[in-house]
Amino acid sequence: MEDKILESIAYILPAAVTGFVAYYMFNGFLKQQNTEKKLAIMAEKKKESLPIKLQAYERMLLFCERINPVKMLVRIKPISENTSDYLQLLIANIDQEFEHNLVQQIYISDEAWTAIIATKRAIINKLQQAAETSNSANNFRENVLIDYSKTLPPTETAISFIKSEVKKLL
Repeated sequence: MEDKILESIAYILPAAVTGFVAYYMFNGFLKQQNTEKKLAIMAEKKKESLPIKLQAYERMLLFCERINPVKMLVRIKPISENTSDYLQLLIANIDQEFEHNLVQQIYISDEAWTAIIATKRAIINKLQQAAETSNSANNFRENVLIDYSKTLPPTETAISFIKSEVKKLL
């Protein structure tokens, strides 16, 4: 009887070892296949989303160009000599441009969006400061133009940031 048990173990042990080895190899192969499929799907998604992301960055770059104070003052003329009215017109224009591009935050990085918000706030604050020291809309325009002829507008910082983000994408 002991011989039969030893003979059975002699047959079962190699079969069990072979079975376990085959199981682990097959399991590893399946995991590798799943990983490769996931990577291929992610690569395809990135390939499809890249044009949308690039378009979002383009729109935000255009937004920065449109709220550049120097360009905005040339494009938007005062409706009266009242400094406050002109300031409100400029801020309304900035807000309108911003609201028009609000959905782009889905497609751009959080850092880029933060830079754009900071740029918008900096421009509005600077315009408000210039309006406080101006006695007419034309004087306000002159003060802003003189101020920005001495320093770079905040939009240039945001544009540089957007360009660096796009380079990372490409």
